[in-house]
Amino acid sequence: MIEELCELFYPTTAEVGAFEEVAAGELPDQFKALLAHDDHMTVTVEAWHNSLVKLSVLSEHHDKDFYSRRILLSLQRDGCPVQFGIMRISLAGLPQIVRMEIESQALPLGRIMIRHHLMRDVELEQLWRITAGPELCKYLKLKPGDTCFGRTARILVDKKPAVELLEIVAP
Repeated sequence: MIEELCELFYPTTAEVGAFEEVAAGELPDQFKALLAHDDHMTVTVEAWHNSLVKLSVLSEHHDKDFYSRRILLSLQRDGCPVQFGIMRISLAGLPQIVRMEIESQALPLGRIMIRHHLMRDVELEQLWRITAGPELCKYLKLKPGDTCFGRTARILVDKKPAVELLEIVAP
C-alpha cells in the first residue's frame, strides 16, 4: 500500500522517505499511543495534543470514483504541523453530502465521517519507521535522515473498503 499511495503524487516513495516495517512493541511510547490503534487519527492526534487540528490539502486529484489527496494536519492553537498523510477515497459508496464535505477540504476526513455517523471501522494495516525524505522534511519540519513513524490503514464504511491511508506523525 505504501508504494501505491506515494506513487499517486511522487515518482518514488523516497520523496517521502525510506520505510521500514515495525511491530507495535518497537515503537517509542508516544508513537505507540499515536499510531497503534484502530481509531481515526484526527481524534487521536487532537486528544494527544489537546488541540483541534486544521486541514491543509497540499494536492489532490480525481480518478473516476476515487479522490486522492496529500494533506497536512496542524494544531489550531499554534499552527505546529503534527501529521502528514496521503489518502485515496472511494467516493462511490459514500453519501453525497459526505462526498461534498470531503471535496470541500474544510475538515479532516475523520471528523466528517464521525459527524455523519457513518458505520465505519478503521483497520490498522502496518506500522512504519521512516527515515525522512525531502517531503517530510519540508512539511513536518524535519532534517534529512531524521526518524519519524507512521502507519498504513484502511477505513471500511458499511463493511466495504472506502479509504486507504498513509499517516505519518511529527516527532
